[in-house]
Amino acid sequence: MSLAIALPFLLVVLLGAAPLAQPSPSPTAQEVAASLQRKYDGIRDFSTDFVHRHESGTLRRTREERGMLQVKKPGKMRWEYRGDEQKLFVSNGVKVYQYYPDEKRVVVSNAPETEDAAVLFLAGKGSLTRDFNVSFGQSSGETWTLRLEPKAPQGGYDWLEITAARQSYELKSFTVGEKQGNKSTFIFTNFKENPGLADKAFEFSIPKGVEVTSGGPVKR
Repeated sequence: MSLAIALPFLLVVLLGAAPLAQPSPSPTAQEVAASLQRKYDGIRDFSTDFVHRHESGTLRRTREERGMLQVKKPGKMRWEYRGDEQKLFVSNGVKVYQYYPDEKRVVVSNAPETEDAAVLFLAGKGSLTRDFNVSFGQSSGETWTLRLEPKAPQGGYDWLEITAARQSYELKSFTVGEKQGNKSTFIFTNFKENPGLADKAFEFSIPKGVEVTSGGPVKR
């Protein structure tokens, strides 16, 4: 999986409605990760606005895109990019559709099942403490930041960072990085948990007259 992977599908969220165990005065990174896992396990669906920031380590170039994300567990996701370059990534839990309206092109691929720990976790099928080695990143007084290194090698990234509010554990950002310096960060706002999203939001009908190809991991 390249870093340009379905970060949309890496994307996503550790928010929910499950009660949290009371943390110790100075919890360990593993304890914070376990609390985030409990929060995430308690969520059924959610929607949020996002800013997607791409940073190139070699070219020293930054690019931003914006849109809206909807997720319904397990495995259903809809990433709608808005602005000059519109894109739509939809997963119904079985198939992933990548739609590029300006190019009149659709790429169809199978939804991940076992190959990517990050995708599986965000789709509601994985585990932070089981699938990653966890340590603290640069946390502030109002947030926790966890650095996650996958226990099994991943082809498209070397580490993840998750930042969440200290009190509510609301997800604030999610970063995917490579050792050579490339980073892709999602910043989340206007989060709505358990709004009762309809299944039809995760259906996709291929428009007439577009080129349809088969692909692997989601790319942008």
